[in-house]
Amino acid sequence: MTLQPHPQRRARPGGAVLLAATLATLGTTAPLRAESPAVSTIRIEAGARFFDAECRRCHAVDSKDKSYGPPLEGVIGRPAGSVEGYPYSPALKAAGFTWTEGALRAWMEDNQGLIPGTKMRHVGITDPVEQAFILAWLGSVSAPK
Repeated sequence: MTLQPHPQRRARPGGAVLLAATLATLGTTAPLRAESPAVSTIRIEAGARFFDAECRRCHAVDSKDKSYGPPLEGVIGRPAGSVEGYPYSPALKAAGFTWTEGALRAWMEDNQGLIPGTKMRHVGITDPVEQAFILAWLGSVSAPK
């Protein structure tokens, strides 16, 4: 399946520029998989800001906090549609996959294209750098204890 960006939503300019500037400031252009702790911290902090701007209006992170959407604490590695007590759409309940980074990227880009019939409105985060920052932050958030 090839996902197409939402026609009314464009990628935010500057995501790649921000990353390049951050890496240049730190004096490295090394691949992000072998990044320094400083770069990792910057990616996580940037991800928290992007999450606040794009996701927090509907999603809490801490499962104790009230939110319209399910909490995203520990979402990476969690089966889709599995937060106890959250009223998922039948489509998401029946999705049958685990939230991986790839699945979350596809969801951020076009959730209706990934799971037709989900009740979440389309958000369309199409910038892969912005997605990477959000994923870095979500990966840093520990699962509920």
